[in-house]
Amino acid sequence: MKSLSEMNVLVTGGAGFVGSNLVERLVRDGTRVTVLDDLFTGKEQNLPRSDLVHFVKGSVTDEQLVVKLVRGADLVFHLAARNIVVSTKEPRQDFAVNIGGTLNVLLAARERTVKVVYTSSTSIYGNPKHLPIHEEDGINPLSPYATSKLAGENYCLSFYETYGLPTAVVRYSNVYGTRQSPENPYCGVISKFFDSVMKGEPPKIHGDGEQTRDFTYVTDAVEATVLAGTSPKSEGRVYNVSTGIETTVNQLAGKIISLFGAKVEPVYVDRRDIDNIRRRVCNIERIRKELRWVPQVTIGRGLLLTKEWIERQGR
Repeated sequence: MKSLSEMNVLVTGGAGFVGSNLVERLVRDGTRVTVLDDLFTGKEQNLPRSDLVHFVKGSVTDEQLVVKLVRGADLVFHLAARNIVVSTKEPRQDFAVNIGGTLNVLLAARERTVKVVYTSSTSIYGNPKHLPIHEEDGINPLSPYATSKLAGENYCLSFYETYGLPTAVVRYSNVYGTRQSPENPYCGVISKFFDSVMKGEPPKIHGDGEQTRDFTYVTDAVEATVLAGTSPKSEGRVYNVSTGIETTVNQLAGKIISLFGAKVEPVYVDRRDIDNIRRRVCNIERIRKELRWVPQVTIGRGLLLTKEWIERQGR
């Protein structure tokens, strides 16, 4: 396989939170990157200013555009998706982008046997019967988003088995960090907590706050994604991308309040109508053994880096 510096890489959803961090990582390696993004939640200004980056505004639902862009690529990182909030409100849009868009990417990649790395989500597990969650454990999607991400995974694996298309799947777990803006109405819990505490307002916790998640810093998620793209061992494989450490929402709120030295206390509100998973923590032995990936950023360090980034934005 070519080195990244010799490749033309397509990143769908590359102007978004994780996507733009991935593009920045690729550019550091001298990779020529084409970004396809409809800017529904992404921002063109997220992208590094570099002659190596070519931005195309458009959607993965545009079959002809996808074919054109994949034809010029040596590797595709497919991150474009509607997130869980939008998917719950607009399940038809979720289907069109998350499932239809993924099929468009795979069909285009099949023409030239271009490897596709698909970014999925640990939300597909639902409420697990056992912890930590292994990749082969039971699947129980509880939202349209989780259902569509699982469908995308299955398409990737079936294209690998049926057509010999090299594909790899990475299942992200609660990724956070730089460029996850609190101004985005679809941002995650960490950005929401940051926003509240910085305003001197109490962070709102849904339910009792004892629900847990496995929070992953964005640079760790990006590195795992790059390894899945460049390693032949990843073909036809699915990997959890997380830390293997369980953190309660109460603990998370306490860490953020302490980080700012704020004089606020969390307030408790009704449970959310989406993503009502009680506990989540994932086993990462497969990706450690096969791709030699381990997370580098602790939750404490990641929150500090996120705080520093937000402050640099002048918020």
